[in-house]
Amino acid sequence: MNEPTTGAPAATSPPARGRRELTYAVLLCLAGAGLAFWAVTRTWSVELTARGSLPPTRHARTGAELLPWVSALALVGLAGGGAVLATRGRVRRLLGGLLVLAGLAMAAGGGYGLAESGVSRQWPALVLVGGLVAAAGGAFTGARGGGWPAMGTRYERPARSAAPAGPDRPAVERGTRDAWEALDRGEDPTVS
Repeated sequence: MNEPTTGAPAATSPPARGRRELTYAVLLCLAGAGLAFWAVTRTWSVELTARGSLPPTRHARTGAELLPWVSALALVGLAGGGAVLATRGRVRRLLGGLLVLAGLAMAAGGGYGLAESGVSRQWPALVLVGGLVAAAGGAFTGARGGGWPAMGTRYERPARSAAPAGPDRPAVERGTRDAWEALDRGEDPTVS
């Protein structure tokens, strides 16, 4: 017999919600910093230099040539997005704050590129958007990241309960010599 459904959505467990939020934050940081890094490596301006009767020389300049610190900040944002996975607690929240600052600085570089004359508008605009997306990921990490699971926590050993002391505990816990002696007697040293 089928049980009636109430129509209410099932509540998401806190660990699953934390993993999902962690994934969103990391993806925001990586996507924003990656977009900014890609856009800053594109050609932002082309300078033509007249050479008399010869054809003019053409010098293409990327955003990284015009604003080298933006590409460095984008790399910091990419590394910080990966570091969000490896940190926990207060360190992760502090990292979120640093990612906000890096993202806002990238966005400022994009805004500066938009204000320059002779620069194409599409690439600085993408740097601006990428910086804002990375800053949003950092803000999300700073606000909510303290309670998210850390990398490898599922592999950490749980706290041990109080085990029996003395001769009642398994021979393996008493020492290697006791374990070998138990084997010599034909006993299983892992069982009390």
